[in-house]
Amino acid sequence: MTALRMGARDFLSEDQLIAVRQRVTWKGAALIAHAWALIIAAIALVAWWPNPLTWLLAVLIIGSRQLGLAILMHDGAHGCLSPDEKTNLFLSQWFCAYPVFAETRAYRRYHLQHHARTQQDDDPDLILSAPFPITRLSYRRKFWRDLTGQTGYQQRKAQLLNALGPAEWPLGKRAAHFWEKLGPQCAVNAMMFAGLAAAGLWWAYPLLWLVPLLTWQMVITRIRNIAEHAVVPDSSDPFRNTRTTHANFLERLFIAPYYVNYHLEHHLLFYIPCYNLPRVHELLSQSSMAARMETQPNYLAVLRLATAKPNREDRPGQLASSQRRARAGQAVGGDQKAGGF
Repeated sequence: MTALRMGARDFLSEDQLIAVRQRVTWKGAALIAHAWALIIAAIALVAWWPNPLTWLLAVLIIGSRQLGLAILMHDGAHGCLSPDEKTNLFLSQWFCAYPVFAETRAYRRYHLQHHARTQQDDDPDLILSAPFPITRLSYRRKFWRDLTGQTGYQQRKAQLLNALGPAEWPLGKRAAHFWEKLGPQCAVNAMMFAGLAAAGLWWAYPLLWLVPLLTWQMVITRIRNIAEHAVVPDSSDPFRNTRTTHANFLERLFIAPYYVNYHLEHHLLFYIPCYNLPRVHELLSQSSMAARMETQPNYLAVLRLATAKPNREDRPGQLASSQRRARAGQAVGGDQKAGGF
């Protein structure tokens, strides 16, 4: 397959482009601060009023903000958190990527291929969308694995084993490789645990950081991946191989933070900060391209499309092709870079 190419000036004026391209450091920092403020508030709520309902609410909020940090790391990978690259990388690495065991530069190297080859045979994220539509039974199994931490455990286990390197390596080489792959991430998480312990809340790290990371964050990452590129009308058309999903307040709070639902706009103009994507959507919706845009009214509508395969065709544990199986193995065994943003 070969994707069509379009320049930004094919659908936006020069003045409009100048306006939406503006990257402002305080705005990027404010979004990061917002994510951490919600995380801290959720932990404080459980500490103040500990019961199963407040814990569940905190898991949902913190899991969504963990995805939010990954989204803001993704903005940093595109150089959109700050016009100054050193500031951009600092914010992206230390306040977004490392807390969720990610790494901006490694992500950037792979992710630009996804933008260059969206929905083509060599798109590194194709494994995330190629199997769809699936049956509702298949999605229920995936949802249960995500919700119970099975998906998160397998991903983190693969990430840890990859960081440790082959068993036949000398100990010194394995230690150096581990530090390169996961050292800063572990250091930041150790500081988070130490800070919570100093506040008398050591239990919050496993129960209110690791549990959301391994459960709800996995659930909504899959939903977001599905919404962005699964079951799209035309893999070669840039207005139709990527989807924007309209999101209400609750969806933005629990599923799709920080404008990640405006994915079509992001792919058309990948150097635009996330906080300017709603403006790009508005401009496109008023242009001659409006009827061509692939959009859905909400995430439930997307899941209906993605689970439209009849249950009688359900094949548990079976991938659609050997090519997809190979890609799946690469995704699980590598650095866990496939975020699908």
